[in-house]
Amino acid sequence: MPKFAIDVAYMENFEKEWGDVTLMLSERFGKVPDMEGILFLIGINQLGGPVRTFTKEQKQDLMHIAVCHLLSNEGYYVLEGTDEEGWPHYRAIKAMPETNLREQENMLKKAIIQYFR
Repeated sequence: MPKFAIDVAYMENFEKEWGDVTLMLSERFGKVPDMEGILFLIGINQLGGPVRTFTKEQKQDLMHIAVCHLLSNEGYYVLEGTDEEGWPHYRAIKAMPETNLREQENMLKKAIIQYFR
């Protein structure tokens, strides 16, 4: 089988799995969240604790926590611990590869698919 056929099959499966994740989230929350919304939800889940209102800066921190957690499974970050308020802190342990925006998004999508499996 030519390499192109394998890539097409991989991408079709990847898109199906991504669709499954977004469908599950839309059924749960009533709308399809964008990438920021998904990262925000993962960040809240990683933070744990009671539901509360977050400042704009805290929302950005939650998305950062999500990215670090997702990429820790790929060996790019390691959890160093939590602070006195329970917020997790990560440290970069491996440089991210030089990629374009689409490749970065696909890397995150792949990690999100793994997260929800």
